[in-house]
Amino acid sequence: MFQKILIANRGEIALRIIKACQKLKINTIGIYSKADEKALHTQSADEAYYVGGSRVAESYLNMDRIIQVAKDTGADAIHPGYGLLSENADFAEACHAAGITFIGPSPEVIKAMGDKIEARKVMVESGVPVVPGTKKPLKNLEEAVETANKMGYPIMLKASAGGGGMGIEVIQDENELNQKFMNNQKRSKSLFSNDEMYLEKFIKNPRHIEVQILADNYGNTVHLWERDCSIQRHHQKVLEEAPAEFLSDVTREQLARTAIKAAKSLAYTNAGTIEFLVNDNEEIFFLEMNTRLQVEHPITEEITGIDIVEEQIRIASGQKLRYSQEDIQSDGHAIEVRIYAEDPVTFFPSPGTITNISLPEGEKIRHELAVCKDAVVTPFYDPLIGKLIVKGADRQEAILMVKHAVEDYVIDGIKTNIPTLKEIVSHPKFNRGELTTNFLREEFNTSSGSNRR
Repeated sequence: MFQKILIANRGEIALRIIKACQKLKINTIGIYSKADEKALHTQSADEAYYVGGSRVAESYLNMDRIIQVAKDTGADAIHPGYGLLSENADFAEACHAAGITFIGPSPEVIKAMGDKIEARKVMVESGVPVVPGTKKPLKNLEEAVETANKMGYPIMLKASAGGGGMGIEVIQDENELNQKFMNNQKRSKSLFSNDEMYLEKFIKNPRHIEVQILADNYGNTVHLWERDCSIQRHHQKVLEEAPAEFLSDVTREQLARTAIKAAKSLAYTNAGTIEFLVNDNEEIFFLEMNTRLQVEHPITEEITGIDIVEEQIRIASGQKLRYSQEDIQSDGHAIEVRIYAEDPVTFFPSPGTITNISLPEGEKIRHELAVCKDAVVTPFYDPLIGKLIVKGADRQEAILMVKHAVEDYVIDGIKTNIPTLKEIVSHPKFNRGELTTNFLREEFNTSSGSNRR
């Protein structure tokens, strides 16, 4: 087992990893930027080191500096969390070159799944159903128009290197494609240093269902059931629940089998998530693979009793999976809502100082939180400040619990999305389980706003 782990991240996920390391009696090394000198993750790690200025490019994306800190402190491994460097193949390779274990899959797998066109190709070759679309990068606008006319509108225009909801645009007709292709190409180049674009057929009224998998270095792969992540704003998840209750048993088993098949085709190791779209007829289509821990991993932990971060660390240290597929049962129903420091009307980030905070309490209420009273929410990072997780005996009980919990959740001094969350969990369609990825856009007119992980 590792003796020291450097956590190449910040905020609530850094705190979550620290908790898992404490459970395993592993010393933690935190890193912080100028803006995060007094942050909770900085104070909670056994050691913490400054890595650069407030902007992410100066600090949390500063690969050379982070690896140097790991070397200087004698870290055995680096856990990247999610976002930032977690799906950066160059960073994973640099860790290996420095003799430091990267807690995640191989650089080759990260690279293959990070390129969405390559990922589609790999899945097609493995017999995994994918959303119909282009197999190669589009050369130019003319090729895009010709292809879209053959496919039929509406279509999805996507950046090959995109992720976390970024680089995606729904296109309704040829005129709109003419207007937006070049701009999206330029934006992709700016965000991802890659301007390759591709097209997918737009799936009407889909549900976004994902399957959590764990895989060790000895060929053992298991799934931890599925999550429903359909409630999204601009392709960014807002509320997630597990299991996805309104699936037939046949479709649930198909999703699980397909996720295992996809992971094994890659010789995948560590934790990962296979994401699917499921249409009205319960046809499933591969969407993408996230080669990292997910923001919503706690709801899977709640229904399975498995600590996913602990398992990540154990797998990376060379241990075999401790669970067979038969050992992993789904019990109860869990819901997670994401707490953002954002204006609930405009959805713009709302930095500032938290003057008061009061959290709901209960045996089956869990908090993953990166702030406290007098904490400063800076404008430099993703405005996700925490997650509220509840577990009920069934979906109805979980909904009742989350309704009461968001009513009792108080953060003063900054604006948050809590008013929006209250409306979502009280909405009749949500309570009836009538969920699609269009839910927020249709019921709350949330088509505007920025993308996030």
